[in-house]
Amino acid sequence: MPTSPSTPTPLPREGRPQRSSDPFLEPRRENCPWCGSGRLRARVRARDPLRHRPGRFVVDKCRDCAHVFQNPRLTAEGFAFFHRDFYERHLEEFTARVLSARAVQRRHRDTARKLSALAEAESWLDVGTGHARFPEAAKEFFPYTSFDGLDPTARVQQAQLEERVEEAHRGYLSTPQMAARLRNRYDVVSMFRHVEHAPDPRAELRAALTVLRPGGHLVVEVADPRSAFAALLGRWWLPFGQPRHLHLMPLANLRAELESLGCTILVTDRSAPHIPYDLSGAVALASARHPLLRTAAAPLLDVAAAADHVLAPLLRHTRFSNAYRIVARKDRA
Repeated sequence: MPTSPSTPTPLPREGRPQRSSDPFLEPRRENCPWCGSGRLRARVRARDPLRHRPGRFVVDKCRDCAHVFQNPRLTAEGFAFFHRDFYERHLEEFTARVLSARAVQRRHRDTARKLSALAEAESWLDVGTGHARFPEAAKEFFPYTSFDGLDPTARVQQAQLEERVEEAHRGYLSTPQMAARLRNRYDVVSMFRHVEHAPDPRAELRAALTVLRPGGHLVVEVADPRSAFAALLGRWWLPFGQPRHLHLMPLANLRAELESLGCTILVTDRSAPHIPYDLSGAVALASARHPLLRTAAAPLLDVAAAADHVLAPLLRHTRFSNAYRIVARKDRA
């Protein structure tokens, strides 16, 4: 009988992880990291599309709670290797093929306008902020709010120099030193497409609530593994994001976890967070390995991008929506 999605179970003796021959990968686990169920199935097998490193990454899905996760998972060394600034530059170049800078800016502005229904915040921490484009856009709607940014890369420090954030924190929120230093400092914490990268999403959520003041708001936006595009496109679905994405959580799992941590769920939104890049992202991924193929695929990429945007007003209200957003209030001190 499956356990509750919010309660992990210890790994049984017969389900101990298998060893991995790759020093960048942990041993493969035989149960779900979210609910402990041993009923897993391979969902995706994919290569690294940007670095072209040999080998494949496997994404498993839990048959009981529908949690999707990289298995075997990157080690700390592997995580650092695939997330260092050099890789980020490759990622930004790839992303620019799918989403223009103007489209990204418009998306951040639309998100900030949606969130302007929140009470005026004195202080806001954007986790996984990168170049801090969201705080930059949000200042129009929250003119009296102090925005800080947190990111594992040097991009956040550059964002501070360019005055998109007031304070820059480099590292990971769930490290004990970071969470303790920022305890009870913020009225709002936002995590846009961030928990996918966290080795331990539960620890990241607990840390977010640690730095929130009682009554503060947590905004979490995540790619939805139950999107129909995930089933249709398979390994070419951009949010599977191998090797960088370690976890994808269905909305029900994340909602139950936040409620178990003493939060009240104020908003769940499956339509506004949808990003029109599924078809164009698939074309870009399929052609990423070879420069000549990228050139040949350029017209098809343009057609796919146009289709993404034409269909977006309809698809964002269906099972094809590729993301969701939760706004929760911290009720426990």
